[in-house]
Amino acid sequence: MSIITSLREGIIALDQDLRILTMNPAAEDILGQSRWDLSGVSVCQLFGEKACPQDILEKTLRSGQPIVDFQTTVQLGDNRLGHVLLRTAPMLRRNGESLGLALLLGDVTEVTTLRQKMVQQSGLGNIIGQDSKMRELFQLIGDVADSEAAVLIRGESGTGKELVAEAVHRASSRSNGPFVKVNCSALSENLLESELFGHVKGAYTGAVRDRRGRFEEADGGTIFLDEIGDVSPVVQVKLLRVLQEHIIEKVGDNNPISVNVRVVSATNRNLDHLLASGQMREDFYYRIKVVSLQIPPLRDRREDIPLLVAHFLGRISKKQSLKKPPIVLGDAMRLLMNYTWPGNVRELENALEHAVVLSRTEAIKALHLPPELIQTTGAVGSARMRRAGFQNVPSPPLHSNAEKEMLAVALQKTGWNRSRAARQLGIDRTTLWRKIREYELKPDED
Repeated sequence: MSIITSLREGIIALDQDLRILTMNPAAEDILGQSRWDLSGVSVCQLFGEKACPQDILEKTLRSGQPIVDFQTTVQLGDNRLGHVLLRTAPMLRRNGESLGLALLLGDVTEVTTLRQKMVQQSGLGNIIGQDSKMRELFQLIGDVADSEAAVLIRGESGTGKELVAEAVHRASSRSNGPFVKVNCSALSENLLESELFGHVKGAYTGAVRDRRGRFEEADGGTIFLDEIGDVSPVVQVKLLRVLQEHIIEKVGDNNPISVNVRVVSATNRNLDHLLASGQMREDFYYRIKVVSLQIPPLRDRREDIPLLVAHFLGRISKKQSLKKPPIVLGDAMRLLMNYTWPGNVRELENALEHAVVLSRTEAIKALHLPPELIQTTGAVGSARMRRAGFQNVPSPPLHSNAEKEMLAVALQKTGWNRSRAARQLGIDRTTLWRKIREYELKPDED
């Protein structure tokens, strides 16, 4: 009993009607009420009608299956609305008859509120980040926004170049004008020329009417030329005229049309190599990169990952009509933090959407993440094993004999202490239990 009273996690004992029997001092501190005042009260009065997981609690009573890491809101003692993480454990008599439930409360109000504030404050427009490299980028965007200089945005695929281009536009005096996007790699040379500058009727087979180009549509605003490194030298010449003289000519016509457009370009290619190989004109190269903005890859700003996770989970939960965003448990967050993210921010968002679909609960665990994350970051677990004395341990593929052997060795070395083995393997205990069942591992008999 002294152990229960000394725990920092709140524990509430409930009868089979979900009424409060008693609670430990930590629960009294979280709720700001005494066990005597709350004795006999329905537990749902603590949460409020919309926040009480009554259906889940009743299901737990019937099935005996515990709730694990269910986040909801609760009324705190000073009439503030707090956030708690719930777990349950069935209370049974010696004969197996149910007495009710033990409800464990973890107060995560401060963490949840801080995360929400950080997401709100750490970014520019739709760009999320507080890493020093991102703060420098935000400063540069503000510095160049009101100039008319052409901007070149560099960065790996998936880093958010379009978001940066839009941020430049939104921060400029052209923000009330149009923001027109063109993917230069998606069209052939002839189609791209028509897309950019428009054409007149009869300019080529299939041109049955006059057509406005994207530069005309962007008049008074900004045009964003994505994948500018894929533009042919022929189109480069015509774009150069727009950059220098602010004049276009439609395909099949020689009448000049004035346009008032700011050009923002982006690429994930090495333009210096294209310049050296003759695939990019030198005069065009220097015209599009009057100002250059570099977006760091996600692996170089790992401290932003928790912010991005919170941001994307909020967006995904709205798209999937969830009541609230799921939380990410420690084992899953460690994988997210350790992964190298070759697909950058876009890959992170896709991975989280994958996890939300698979989890079907309030909590995302490591096993809900895409397999490539688990396989790639498995090397972290192997490194921990080597530090713990397991020498020459490889990073085996999942569901393989090599993985089975690695687990067997770890369990044997730790005397089948599953908690120690899980720590040394760098995996969650639940994952280890699942692997033991999968491979039908058993302790060696003396």
